[in-house]
Amino acid sequence: MNNLGILAGSAFFTYLALAIAMGVFPGAALSATKPGPGVVPLSAQEARGRDVYVAEGCSYCHTQQVRPLAQDGVWGRPSTAGDYAHDTPQLLGTERTGPDLSNIGARQPSDVWHLIHLYQPRSLVHASIMPQYPWLFAVKVRADAGDVTVAVPPGYVAPNSTVVATQSALDLVAYLKSLKQKPLPTAAP
Repeated sequence: MNNLGILAGSAFFTYLALAIAMGVFPGAALSATKPGPGVVPLSAQEARGRDVYVAEGCSYCHTQQVRPLAQDGVWGRPSTAGDYAHDTPQLLGTERTGPDLSNIGARQPSDVWHLIHLYQPRSLVHASIMPQYPWLFAVKVRADAGDVTVAVPPGYVAPNSTVVATQSALDLVAYLKSLKQKPLPTAAP
């Protein structure tokens, strides 16, 4: 009976030590990660846009992690832990069906491009398989004062109609434009 207590106690303390070594120490080390160059917390509008990004399921098709592979070079520099210092949770993505968005704010800095692309992706990228997000826009006969109109190419909106971006669309565009990677400082040889 005495040996059973020693065995159970040894198993418990071994488990506890392994749990701390594998769970607590790495988490503590990662929490000390300093933000990368140019990484700042999101503004209120960008944070609302991030919420739209999550709600619309954008991370199911788009990644936000550039791997250190030659073929990923078109998306930007390889991602580092500091790139995600202010992201909770991190939106790394699950599958790269669409392009990586880590650096989309630098690659496509135009509000107009993003708004048209969200309303009708195939009007800009003919082979795109990205779905349309028409519920992020209102189609009106005439825009009101203060409305942000979207210059959708002819053939993608009904004649005599004006596409107007909702606040959710504008927030999402602000978030996408905030996704920019600054160059990493070079290491001394």
